[in-house]
Amino acid sequence: MRCIKCSSHDDKVIDSRASKDGCSIRRRRECIKCQHRFTTYEQLERNDLRVIKRNGVREHFERAKLLNSLTKACEKRPVSIDTLEQATEEIMNRLQDGNLREIPSSAIGPLVMGALEGIDSVAYVRYASVYRQFADVGEFIDEIEALERRPVLDEKLQPELFR
Repeated sequence: MRCIKCSSHDDKVIDSRASKDGCSIRRRRECIKCQHRFTTYEQLERNDLRVIKRNGVREHFERAKLLNSLTKACEKRPVSIDTLEQATEEIMNRLQDGNLREIPSSAIGPLVMGALEGIDSVAYVRYASVYRQFADVGEFIDEIEALERRPVLDEKLQPELFR
């Protein structure tokens, strides 16, 4: 790995462990040249999945783009990166479960919105406004009202029936 501080290729692994999602390995590294410490993640290589965009263009599916869209929707919200990483993995697993080589982007958006709805309602509305291309304030209001009508599935509010 290249050090992000001095660009040296000489480093050593200090600590290595499975991440919380169980699908990647987190490694703490130290640059031998400047002693800067940094973290890298090693992930499973998945089947070559392609996305069919709205305009018909096909491109490789990129996990980083999915995580970035979740991160942008949750910007300045009290959502941890671990939560977003877990949501990204769950979405990717659902996409892989279909055993398809190509997936329309119209199938990815609803999965992202479903994940965000369970994470943060403001982030959900942000993402929905871009994904559904809201044209005016009325569409925001309609979406917020629809969100308020949905039942709350908060485990803290729902008592456990069988203990």
